[in-house]
Formats: sequence, C-alpha cells, structure tokens
Amino acid sequence: MCILKIEALNKRYGNHVALSDFHLEVPKGIVFGLLGPNGAGKTTLIRIVNQIIDQDSGKIWINGEPLKLSHVRNIGYLPEERGLYKAMKVEDQLLYFAQIKGLEAKAAGRKIHDWLEKLSLVPWRSKKIQELSKGMAQKVQFIATVIHEPNLLILDEPFSGFDPVNAEIIKNEILELKNKGTTIILSTHRMESVELLCDNIAMINKAKKILDGPVREIKKSSKRHRYRVKLMPKPGMVLPSFDHFKQEEDHVSFTVSLMGKSPNLVIQELMDYGELHGFEEMIPTIEEIFIQKINESHGE
Repeated sequence: MCILKIEALNKRYGNHVALSDFHLEVPKGIVFGLLGPNGAGKTTLIRIVNQIIDQDSGKIWINGEPLKLSHVRNIGYLPEERGLYKAMKVEDQLLYFAQIKGLEAKAAGRKIHDWLEKLSLVPWRSKKIQELSKGMAQKVQFIATVIHEPNLLILDEPFSGFDPVNAEIIKNEILELKNKGTTIILSTHRMESVELLCDNIAMINKAKKILDGPVREIKKSSKRHRYRVKLMPKPGMVLPSFDHFKQEEDHVSFTVSLMGKSPNLVIQELMDYGELHGFEEMIPTIEEIFIQKINESHGE
C-alpha cells in the first residue's frame, strides 16, 4: 500500500505553471528521492502535501484517506529554509515543537533527552539557537522534525550546512528511521546521497514528472551495454581505434560496446590483443541519468 498517492495535481501561480497533471505514488517504508532542477515544482508539491498551500485541482491520499488537516501530525517536514526561533533555548524550542505535534510534555522531555544524547547536543541544551554553529542548529532542526515519530518524513535538502562528519551522522539517522518503518521523501541536489539512500525516485522538470521508479530498475534500463577495459597489450601489438583510449604505464584502458555480442565473446576477442586485467560494465549514475533526462525534456 502507498503512504502517499497523488492524482492529477495542478497548481498555477498567475501565468506560471508549477505542477501540471502530476501523478505520484510513494510506497510505505522506503526512502523516496524527489529530484529536479530549481523551479521544477518540487517545493510546490511538498508544500501542498504539508497543506501550507492548496492545489488548484487534483487529489491526494495519505494511507488511503483523502488528505486532511489531522494528517499533519503524522508528517515531519524539514524545509530548506530553516525555521528555528533564534532567541529560544534548544530544549525549550524542541519541547515547543513536540507539543505542537501532539506530544505531552513528559513524553516529549524523554524523547528530547534521547535525541540530544544521540546527536551529541546535551552540552548545548540550555543555549539559545543564536549561540550555536550552523551545523548544530541544523541538528536541532532535524530533531524538531522527527521528535513526534512521524509515519511520513519529508526532508528538503537535509544535508545543507553540514560538514562531511555530521552529514554522515544524519544519513545514518535517516536509514535508522527507515528501518523502523518511517517513509522518507528526500528532496536534494546531492546525487551521491540519492545513490546511497534512495530506493525509488521521481524526477520533475517544468512542472511534470519525467521519470519514476525503483533506482535499481531505472539504472538497469539506462545501461548502454558499454564496458570499461584494462588490457596489457602483447609486444608490438597494434590495437584498433578504441573509444576513450588511454595509455597507463604497462597497460591501456578504453571502452567497448557489445554491439549485439555476448560479454564472453567480446572478452575472447579482446584477449587476442593481450592480457585482460579488467572488464567492467559501465552503469550510469543517477546524476548522469538526471542530466540526460533533463536535457531530453528540454528538447521536447
């Protein structure tokens, strides 16, 4: 069953079309990547799901129910533009957000203590937000987003402002939340994060969805049956004109296409030229697929 289902969603700001006949299904218990260039419609979509703005038309369901105000308590939303009160102390801030999401003060206090310990923020619990570094403030914002244990977690650029060490900590927390059953929608420009975290993705460009599906299947369907080869040529051997040919000390590297042949047959043919040290299929990255799909959509 899908935790989020969207049908024929449309949103316009004056003459600007933000979403056009948009459809999406997000299965439960996965990390779902929402990708697209700036202005594609991602933030509009997220704000509609969070009931910050209304759609012009279309339908949204949460766990099979039409979207309604009470669903907000089961959603955690980390916006790209962070929203902490700079003059409030860390602990007071987290208690405030927890109670807004329906937690009682005693239960919220226990959860706040656990999260502050987990993210190494206990020494700063009585500090005001304005006294924290940007990275520490980002951690506090993350805790405020997940403190009520939402079923659906929407993260817009969650790694913004983090150094590599703290980005790794947040990445691991996201994976732990997923393992506990939380569904996570991740909107990010960091394609390496998509590769590491996402089970499914959807790409949006110019208000429309241009690609949707499991990451593994998308990468598999985008393969071009090209292989990266590393070869030590026989002495005096003159090699054909291979693509991306490069001489590297005692061996050469290049790429080949199967051209309808089996990998085994191509390997046999290559061995006539020398000793084969590497034969690896070139699987496109999500970033390469993203760029290709965006360019194709611009050409339509």
